[in-house]
Amino acid sequence: MNHVIALDVGGTGMKAALVALDGTPLHQARRPTGRERGPDAVVGAILGLAAELAEEGMARFGTPPAAAGVAVPGTIDGANGIAVFSANLGWRDVPLRRLLGDRLAALTGTDCPVALGHDVRSGGLAEARIGAGRGVDRFIFMALGTGIAGAIGIGGRIEAGAHGYGGEIGHVVVRPGGPECGCGARGCLETLASASAVSRAWAAAVGDPEADAADCARAVEAGDDRAAAIWQQAVDALADGIIICQSLLDPSTVIIGGGLAEAGDTLFTPLHAAVAERITFQVAPALVPAMLKDNAACLGAGLLAWDLLSLEVTA
Repeated sequence: MNHVIALDVGGTGMKAALVALDGTPLHQARRPTGRERGPDAVVGAILGLAAELAEEGMARFGTPPAAAGVAVPGTIDGANGIAVFSANLGWRDVPLRRLLGDRLAALTGTDCPVALGHDVRSGGLAEARIGAGRGVDRFIFMALGTGIAGAIGIGGRIEAGAHGYGGEIGHVVVRPGGPECGCGARGCLETLASASAVSRAWAAAVGDPEADAADCARAVEAGDDRAAAIWQQAVDALADGIIICQSLLDPSTVIIGGGLAEAGDTLFTPLHAAVAERITFQVAPALVPAMLKDNAACLGAGLLAWDLLSLEVTA
């Protein structure tokens, strides 16, 4: 069976899969990233896992992978296949396309084209093609995790922007002069509405450094007033960010994923209300949960690999 290798490299773990043309995962694996051992070890772990997947595919299907796709955090140069910078992984200017292509070619004896993508935009691509954005012409994908990142979906593709920063909704300022963000600005959306922001606020409120956003959500459901106030602050900031997106891009749908979205109606019910309160001339978007959960970026990397093969055929 024709298949491609897909890799999603996170701050602490990697997800990998053999992916069919329709986006179906044929085999899946997870491994630690190994970032505590430094950036060279992370690259080594990526190459090793890709080799493991290639061997698995050849053993199962009798053919080498047709291509590979890898999704990474931070800043990338997709055109040249370079992972430019990632604070979480500690690397700079890693020629990941060349390194991965060489490793797979040496293992399989054939050329293996490699696509490099941004992790959240890759997740947005998967949601567009095989997830909650399927059939939706224009959407915003928002991942509410350690930070907040996003992707702009238009006609089944993801708009990266002129410089590769399209969709960085987490760094839209919604509270001028607010908390300092890692990007250097103050009052960015992710300082107020990310899972990390909620975790910090709830841990401070209860005096327990181990308390997190999931604990806060459960306390909201139990009727805790402190939790409700913290949660509403995050919801209000998120609604303000969505209204900004609505004014600028007019998407029909906002797809929300990441850890905070796991709260379900505890998040979506007040968020619907907060967005409705803020709507003036805009048309309110549908607010829907992401379908692919934490597999989105990995499956998106596989789709990037198939897209790369399509481009080569038509070139």
